[in-house]
Amino acid sequence: MTDEIINEKKPEVNKEKRKINWEAFHDKHYIKLMFIPIVILILALIYLAVFYFANGDIMHKDITLTGGTILTVNVNEKIDTNKMTSFLESKLAGKDVSIRTMKDIYSGNQIAISIESNADSDLIKKAVEEYGIKLEEGKYSIEVTGSTLSKSFGKELLIAVAIAFIFMAIVIFILFRVPIPSLAVIFAAFTDIIVTLAVIDLLGVKLGTAGIAAFLMLIGYSVDTDIMLTSRALKGKDSGLKLNTRLFSAIKTGFMMTWTSIAVTLMGYFVLVSPVLKQVFLILSIGLFVDLIATWLGNLSIIKWYCKKKKIN
Repeated sequence: MTDEIINEKKPEVNKEKRKINWEAFHDKHYIKLMFIPIVILILALIYLAVFYFANGDIMHKDITLTGGTILTVNVNEKIDTNKMTSFLESKLAGKDVSIRTMKDIYSGNQIAISIESNADSDLIKKAVEEYGIKLEEGKYSIEVTGSTLSKSFGKELLIAVAIAFIFMAIVIFILFRVPIPSLAVIFAAFTDIIVTLAVIDLLGVKLGTAGIAAFLMLIGYSVDTDIMLTSRALKGKDSGLKLNTRLFSAIKTGFMMTWTSIAVTLMGYFVLVSPVLKQVFLILSIGLFVDLIATWLGNLSIIKWYCKKKKIN
């Protein structure tokens, strides 16, 4: 009987021991962990600088931001997009051509193709028909956007992102009224945007208006966990719980929030067939992964350092 009681208590002792070891590890290395997102941010900034000097911009832009023609055609058979792209580029005198496929959500069969190019719309239609695709009335649509209008719209979207970021920073300062924790939240949000943009450029994704809007959404996604973490660390001091207890409680809640969002965005990316929506979900998925590093390695370490310095236990 005594042996059974001892055996029942052992798992509890081991569990407590593992918890104490994790706390000790974090207490010892949290300053080092703080530099991981900083190094990643610096590398992302360097990559974006090199990308800008090589391409004249900080991102790849699609037709909705540069202007051009989008021709969408319903198809009854599978189209080899690589072969068709090469053919159209040769016919359109080296103009940029990008082809996207659209598939049925249930069968996975190709139902349409979307051709984007900065060439003249009549030339595109002629080249498509020469490739062997008939453009029958009611089975295709064409959208032409002027370069001036697209660039102006894209510029306004970028300004909107900047304004949103500035107002977010103001709200954070009003909410916490202390510089270092507020700057830590802003640092995490800035890291999310810059690193995500660098990854998108690295993948060769051409951003459209929907992609820019996704970065606006990303600001909101990234800030909520940072505010929750900072609130528990600073405003939870009157709860009687120790600093590590409050921080690890925030980690559990924050991880659940972020991983739930990642699961939803990844599902949207793999299930939906719309290229516009897929781009939005791709940006959000990457941004949320980056946010895990920026918040729980960077912001968490900064907040812990601040609390220890100010003796907020």
